[in-house]
Amino acid sequence: MRKKTICHFCGTKLTQKYIEGLNRLYCDRCAEPIYENPIPATCLVVCDDQKRLLLVKRSVDPKKGHWCLPGGFIELGETPEEGALRELSEETGLCGRIDRLLGVSTNPGTFYHSILMVAYLVTHTSGTLHPGDDALDAAYFALTRLPQIAFASHQKFIELALKTESLNIKTSSTK
Repeated sequence: MRKKTICHFCGTKLTQKYIEGLNRLYCDRCAEPIYENPIPATCLVVCDDQKRLLLVKRSVDPKKGHWCLPGGFIELGETPEEGALRELSEETGLCGRIDRLLGVSTNPGTFYHSILMVAYLVTHTSGTLHPGDDALDAAYFALTRLPQIAFASHQKFIELALKTESLNIKTSSTK
């Protein structure tokens, strides 16, 4: 994991200082702490009318070549819902409609200290399924025959959706 070493405002080398009960990065020139927060991301649980789960095969690290839920980082100016639906379109070619929030978790990251993951259930999709940005493949899997899931948080949200939803999902997508 990369560490910040210079102030992103003035370019001065950062130090450590005990502030508000924690050792934090600190810029002596700006006389301000550098607050570090979890990076916000989203993922989506999407099932088709045959109750198969949509997964994407990652084309980038971490976990390149592994299957996961569609999703990714929220961009500046986006709501979590907008970011989730943008990622769905970019990675799978599908447009979707969010039914509800499934949950929120914080997880350790490979490149970032922690990721704040927001998961949604999508109950309606349209479009033609095809892998796109950050995806080597996109496919539906029978719930009884899922491949190994790349991220523990994604597995948790899949299990949560299966426990709490009847998964009577409407789709008009085609392969």
